[in-house]
Amino acid sequence: MPSSWEIGDRLDALLRTAEIPDYTGALNGLQLANRGDVRRVATAVDFSRETVRETIRAGAQMLLVHHGMFWNGLQPLTGLAYERLADLLANDIAVYSSHLPLDMHPEIGNNALLARQLGLEPSAGFAKYKTVDVGLSGVADVDTTTLVARARAVAEASGGQVVATPFDNKRRTRKWAVCTGAGADTDTIREAAERRIDTLIVGEGPHHTAVQARDLGIVVVYAGHYATETFGVRALGEWLCGEFGVESQFLDAPTGL
Repeated sequence: MPSSWEIGDRLDALLRTAEIPDYTGALNGLQLANRGDVRRVATAVDFSRETVRETIRAGAQMLLVHHGMFWNGLQPLTGLAYERLADLLANDIAVYSSHLPLDMHPEIGNNALLARQLGLEPSAGFAKYKTVDVGLSGVADVDTTTLVARARAVAEASGGQVVATPFDNKRRTRKWAVCTGAGADTDTIREAAERRIDTLIVGEGPHHTAVQARDLGIVVVYAGHYATETFGVRALGEWLCGEFGVESQFLDAPTGL
């Protein structure tokens, strides 16, 4: 069976980890190694006390997450931070994390899989971050109510709910964009307006994005940060099954957001 280093190297190559810029706290790649082989991988959206404990219960030797161990920046290894690390070390569990590289992968990325779930065919990128497009965009001819219903199904599958800015029931979506997670901000709203995007599907965003979008005639569909980012880690676990013959188990730990 493979080591955590072997899995980490293969994932880095698949996701182009070294090439893709990201936030400092993401620290993409193998964040914690272990000593033994990896026979089972647990996948989760977030690194947390709950997902660490569920990884142990699942008998996994590796935890693969989207938001990793250092998401909140530097912190002393005391209290909760110490307890989580101690549990990982005591059970010889490795941790691998991938943020933007997993968001933007063209086949198993969060945005590609969300677009597919919504019945949308991408033709271009969206949500420029430094040198890369994190999200996707395309053209369509679909009732916006239908698109919102599909997004609602995604949200409800993870115990959430969809919220959309107001629109006429007869409205049709012609040009769309998708950016999972915290995909609505001033920059993405501005980019949508410049590119004449009429419907933007995201995980979440601050209140002012709804105000800006409505003024610009853009409908924003907020389907939940957690719900829109369950796709990538699930797919990555399945990819590892085929690549290495390991077992994979998704740990569902909804945040309500």
